[in-house]
Amino acid sequence: MRPRTLVVSTVLCLIVLIVACSAFAQERGQGQRGAAARVTRAPLFFKEEWKQTPAGGEHPVEIPTALSNSNLELKLIGPTGKEILMTGAATDENNPTHLWTGMCTTPCGFTLREKNNVVDLTGLARIKFVTKVSGYHKVWPAVKLADGTLLVADKPEGSTADWLESDLAVSEMRWRKLDPARLVTTGDWVANPNLSKVDEIGFVDLMPSSGHGQGGWVDVARIEVYGKSAKREGSSTNQ
Repeated sequence: MRPRTLVVSTVLCLIVLIVACSAFAQERGQGQRGAAARVTRAPLFFKEEWKQTPAGGEHPVEIPTALSNSNLELKLIGPTGKEILMTGAATDENNPTHLWTGMCTTPCGFTLREKNNVVDLTGLARIKFVTKVSGYHKVWPAVKLADGTLLVADKPEGSTADWLESDLAVSEMRWRKLDPARLVTTGDWVANPNLSKVDEIGFVDLMPSSGHGQGGWVDVARIEVYGKSAKREGSSTNQ
């Protein structure tokens, strides 16, 4: 091989090697950056499936005994929140144990509070729930922040055809303030609410209901909240 040809071949080989090494380093760097940016999926914070009374049937919500999760506290909210009823049966997939807003003559709802912990609903936090509705009613997710602000999300759920499970990403929600006395929305969208320390999570029906029969109401059965827990101030134990 001529000296000139040998030099050219050597240079070309070096160029190919440099390009290959550069591409490998870039790909590896992108992979490392991607791994560093990975967000951990939020763990289960609490789950509630309601606890029917031995007598069963339809009846006012007995707050001390309505919860199957002893770490939770239940609050009925709105001017006629105490008119929410419990009905259904755990063994009936067509009518599972649930809270029903049918007798509420104003907007009403409820929230659940974990006794020992608040929850961080940032990142990949989710809310899952099983619902059914009638008429134009929907189940609107609601939260109470650590500063006492009550918010309602723009992601209502509810099928009139059957009980369906919804799985909602909190990061995709926008929020408006709720007047806790009247349970109506106030003001414009809340920009960047602090969801890192949420005190209570629940749902609201923003319309007065029609009573028994088809007309307008919501049913809320199983609820699951996925988010990172943080010790509540003044609590001596963790979840």
